[in-house]
Amino acid sequence: MERKLPLALLLVLGLLAIFAWGVYQTVAVVRQTAQGAIGPVQGAMDELGTQVAQILHPTPTVIPDPVTIVHEVRSLARLETIQYSVEKVVTADSGREFLKVLFGDRLLLVAHGTVIAGVDLQKMGPEDLWVEDGALYVRLPAAEIFVATLDNEKSYIYDRQVGFLTRGDVDLETAARQAAERAIRQSALEDGILEQAQRNAESYMDRFLRSLGFPAVIFVEQGA
Repeated sequence: MERKLPLALLLVLGLLAIFAWGVYQTVAVVRQTAQGAIGPVQGAMDELGTQVAQILHPTPTVIPDPVTIVHEVRSLARLETIQYSVEKVVTADSGREFLKVLFGDRLLLVAHGTVIAGVDLQKMGPEDLWVEDGALYVRLPAAEIFVATLDNEKSYIYDRQVGFLTRGDVDLETAARQAAERAIRQSALEDGILEQAQRNAESYMDRFLRSLGFPAVIFVEQGA
């Protein structure tokens, strides 16, 4: 025989269910209200924490140690910054004037040469790099000529006159070529190759050092 719950028990269970639902709704409303009230305060606290963190931990300014930079610079060794191509005409002769018809030797050499200049960064030391007021001060070595030589493939003897009893003096041609090398070197110096090499070196090193993080690079002359 099927048993039925008493009516009074059903009424009690129903009331308990309604009460539990009401309590759940109340708690949800209270939680929602609390979150709405705390939200702006929490946002303000987060913003304040960010500002405090920025004060206590500002964005760092990184300045590489110039002593370390010396090793980077020295690795470049000789920095060739300019090359000249020069042509000179050199005349050389030998033999006494009154015997040139018999024993004289005269030649005309058209010499083509190359002159390369730059700065030797191996000569730099820690005292040539220092940081002051956020700028890197650099004292580069003086520019110098690294190469001054003839291009033997392009150089040639344009004219040569020898005496009736002379076969040509080998030493005379050697002397002419040596004189041509000196003349080519001197011609480049007079044209200002060292000044241009120094300016080119400063321009190159400025770009190189700025790439390492220095906002300003100032070059000073030797002795300053």
